[in-house]
Amino acid sequence: MYGVSKTQQNIQLKEGNPAAFEALFKQLFPRMLGYCKLFVSDHAQASDLVQDCFVKLWEKRSTINPAHSVESMMFVMLRNRCLNWLRDQKLHTIQKEIIGVEESEIQHLYQLDFTSKEEKSIEESLIEAIHESVEKLPQKRRVVFIKAKIEGKKTKEVAEELGISVKAVEKHIHQAKEQIRNEMLLKFPLLSILISIILK
Repeated sequence: MYGVSKTQQNIQLKEGNPAAFEALFKQLFPRMLGYCKLFVSDHAQASDLVQDCFVKLWEKRSTINPAHSVESMMFVMLRNRCLNWLRDQKLHTIQKEIIGVEESEIQHLYQLDFTSKEEKSIEESLIEAIHESVEKLPQKRRVVFIKAKIEGKKTKEVAEELGISVKAVEKHIHQAKEQIRNEMLLKFPLLSILISIILK
């Protein structure tokens, strides 16, 4: 879902619509799991932490503000759960549980968490910036990217809808990702891995 449809989805979630919850789960779970595994190497534990966030969302659905990003809220919730889990493990160094993240990126992420110097969460800032970059894409490329990566449609399905080849769809997606990634890295040079996960 994108644009107005996200607000509609949020309203449905707030009202307890199971279909809206299932759609959000399918849309976010893979990316949230990848994000969680930056912090927690064990796949089963990471999966449990992500699922806990969805359980909490369902339990607190009546508090959802349809005008705010549920997507961003979920990433913030997950980040906090990951950091709490690491703290509870009493690890001597967080690097033992974080895979493939540069030390400077780890330090930056923790600084954002504990200094509260930024008005928005880093996840919210990233997601908003990505949406802004999507709007700058050429029309055809933007339509393809939204259908494939935001609405979650399969490449073949997008190709049939738009009357183009699968190879053309794949090319548009690749070009869109590169354009968005380049813009994002200029804005968030220390968060290259998080950007790659969100654009996955």
